[in-house]
This record gives sequence, structure tokens and C-alpha cells, in this order.
Amino acid sequence: MYHQTPRVIPTQALDAMPATLRRNIVTDWARGNKFGQPTDCFLEGPCFDAQGRLHVTDIPHGRIFRLDGPGEWALVTEYDGEPNGLALHPDGKRMFIADYKQGILALDLATGAVTPALARRNSERFKGPNDLVFARNGDLYFTDQGQTGLHDPTGRVYRLRPDGGLDCLLANGPSPNGLALSPDEKVLFVAMTRDNAVWRLPLMPDGTTTKVGRFASFYGVAGPDGMAVDGLGNLLVAHASLGCIFVVSPRGEQIACIESCRGAVTTNLAFGGPEGKTVFVTESETGAILTAEWEAAGASIL
Repeated sequence: MYHQTPRVIPTQALDAMPATLRRNIVTDWARGNKFGQPTDCFLEGPCFDAQGRLHVTDIPHGRIFRLDGPGEWALVTEYDGEPNGLALHPDGKRMFIADYKQGILALDLATGAVTPALARRNSERFKGPNDLVFARNGDLYFTDQGQTGLHDPTGRVYRLRPDGGLDCLLANGPSPNGLALSPDEKVLFVAMTRDNAVWRLPLMPDGTTTKVGRFASFYGVAGPDGMAVDGLGNLLVAHASLGCIFVVSPRGEQIACIESCRGAVTTNLAFGGPEGKTVFVTESETGAILTAEWEAAGASIL
């Protein structure tokens, strides 16, 4: 049997949103997700561009920032939306945005222009996209979370193919959130926040999924949020109320915990750094970006 005690790995504070950029106001997003409390920022979607520069989203204020150095936050774009997840397009020139308000958008990294990539399906808007990830063949997987949960398990997981075809892989999710592909891209992991679990979706050769199962379970007020996979197949899961990144082995066993040195709302993560082994974490309670060193590089970097 497996008896290993999970390792505890500390984080360090890399940076935090400067006070001059914070907006302590009530937005529509705050009314729906923060009980109407003023929210000066809410960081999500860490993503590196082709030059290795980190980008993050600020959901309630419709902003995307690039970090050019300590305390140097460059505003890439501000628009009428609620950007959550980011994913670098295979062309390296664009990032796709899972926008809760506007659907799937494309950000031109050179100009900051934001244009629709998939705003609606069959003239119907989405519930509220949350996160997204590209496969090596250009397929884009994204979650449509909205306000779903155990009371309304109708969240969806989609695959948008390069030819424009859209497949609904799952339609009974209680708050589908972060996504990660296994290194061989035969399995899609989906964070089901209000189930406090990660689901495992086998991706069949014919494009369907079957025998979907609960891969790992957690606890807490919120649940698993953004995720990433390392080259060894370990799944790193940001928990949005426990202040840590759980590292789960390919067998579904917790082997480590990367602890926040700031607040408890660890929302998402990305691999970066010179060797691809540095984990960059958005901590949204304090508007901070944390880092920790892990033993393997991210699967998307290899």
C-alpha cells in the first residue's frame, strides 16, 4: 500500500499587483461571486508567451497584464469582459481567453486587440467559460462553468477543433473549472470545483469520452481551480480555499503540497523559469504571484 507522507513545499512571493492599479469597487462579477463586496483585483490565468513573459488576468475589471519585472505590470488590454483562463495559441502570436462574459476570445499579443473566437454556439451564449487548454494538434478544450454546482450540475466541457467543429464532451458538471491534459494527451483532467474533486475524462480515438471517473477528492469551502501537469504525469491542483497546490501522482495519490506564503485563495498555476520547473501561482486573496520549485518541468514545456 501507499504510505508516503506528502511533502510540504514552501512558496515565495514574487510580486503583487501595485496599489496604483487596484480598483476597490463593486463590479457585476463581485455581485455574483463575492457577495457584492468591493474587489480591487482577482488574479487568474497565469500564462507565458513565446518570449517567456508571464501574463495574468484580472477578472472583475476586464484586464490582462504582463509582468516585465518586479513591480512592472504592463497593461496589455482592458475591455468589456471578465477574463479568466489564458492559453497560448500554437502560433505563438495570440493567447486565447476563457471569458466568463464574452465567451472564447483571442488576444493579439502584439497589439492588445481582443476579438471573438467563439462567442456563441448555435446562437446561444455560454453559461460562463472558465478555463482552457490547447492540445498539440490544435484542439482547444474549455470549460463552461457559469454558476453551476451540486444544485445544478449542468456545467459543460467542450472541445473546439481547428476546423471549427465543436464537441460537447460533458454536460453534467458541477462547476467545471481548470483543465489539464496528461502528457500523452489521452486523458483530460477537469477540476469540478463544487464537487471538490478532479474528474478524469479518457479521450477515445473516435473523439468521444467514456467511463468518466472521480480521480481525486478534496475538501473545503471552495474547491480545486486551475491545474497543470508535469512531465512525469503528476497533476498539480490549485485549491481556491485551502491556500495550497496539491500534487497528485498519476495514481491519484497526494505526494506533495505547495503552500501559499500569502492568502488562502490559490486560483491557478503555470510552469516556467529557465528549466521549466518553477511553479508560478496566482493568489487572488492578496493579488499576489507566488513561486516554488518542483522536481520536474511542466509537460507543456518538454
